[in-house]
Amino acid sequence: MKNIAILCSGGDVSGMNPALKHFVEYSIHNGLTPYFVYDGFEGLIDNKIYRAAHQHVAGIINRGGTIIGSARSRRFMEKGFREVAKNNLDALKIDMLVVLGGDGSFRGMELFYKEHGIRFCGIPSTIDNDINGTEYCLGVDTALNVIKDSIDNVRDTAASFSRAFVIETMGRNCGYLALVSALCSGAELCLIPEIEYDLKEYEENFKEQIKNGRKYFIAVISEGIKEESNEIAEWFEQKIGLESRVTILGHTQRGGNPTIYDRFMAYKFVNHAIDGLLGDKDESVVCYTKKDFEYKSIDEVANKKYQLDSELLGYLKKF
Repeated sequence: MKNIAILCSGGDVSGMNPALKHFVEYSIHNGLTPYFVYDGFEGLIDNKIYRAAHQHVAGIINRGGTIIGSARSRRFMEKGFREVAKNNLDALKIDMLVVLGGDGSFRGMELFYKEHGIRFCGIPSTIDNDINGTEYCLGVDTALNVIKDSIDNVRDTAASFSRAFVIETMGRNCGYLALVSALCSGAELCLIPEIEYDLKEYEENFKEQIKNGRKYFIAVISEGIKEESNEIAEWFEQKIGLESRVTILGHTQRGGNPTIYDRFMAYKFVNHAIDGLLGDKDESVVCYTKKDFEYKSIDEVANKKYQLDSELLGYLKKF
């Protein structure tokens, strides 16, 4: 029997546990012996590699985060520690890895493969949805639903007190979460790093809306814009004339019960990852596109800058 392992690297997302569950099930179905690597690349180095079975994944499909932990590893950047990781895998006769993570994780695995021949397949897993080559990353749908619920709840208070609320989402330098959440929550303002903006352009329109009866505003902004959330709130108070509050959603967006869609996508991603490794895919990333699932090279995924879909950006310009 061949041995295969899975690890989580970088930020956790809801959807990782459903992926781990199906990894065990589908590996065994294909005559493989599954292993878990705990704490990401750090676990490869520290030999936290343990055989996995059905009992280890029973009851985890509804849990956010990852039962095997995740980490960002500086040590894995050093050749000597990668050699340690290779020796640990050799001792267990593991020569295939499935990696749940982002572009940095995939670049690390590409180097590992070139040095030591450990075949791998990456599954894009980040709520930022900022990996080039894939239109969807595991965990995004759950994060969007967490944000949606938060905005809906804040709207009740905004309406009750006639306030402007500035709601900040995660996303680093990618505005995907903020833009989709704003569109789907009926926000009056959305600011993202991809689009230049001038708040002065909104002043006349917003004041006119207040004259016509508007009592509150919801502004959804991405953490990567040029101004701080508090500065946007001050603008609402000083220029628009509404008392304002800031809600920074922070890490609440990463957790939570995985949605049906994320559970289903975890199932599909894992199937394609294992199928690819059993086929002729030695170093690839499973990407989801308009053409369905595709295997793409590390160069295409990790070494090219992600850009928001032009259709999505077009919606923002209609705000």
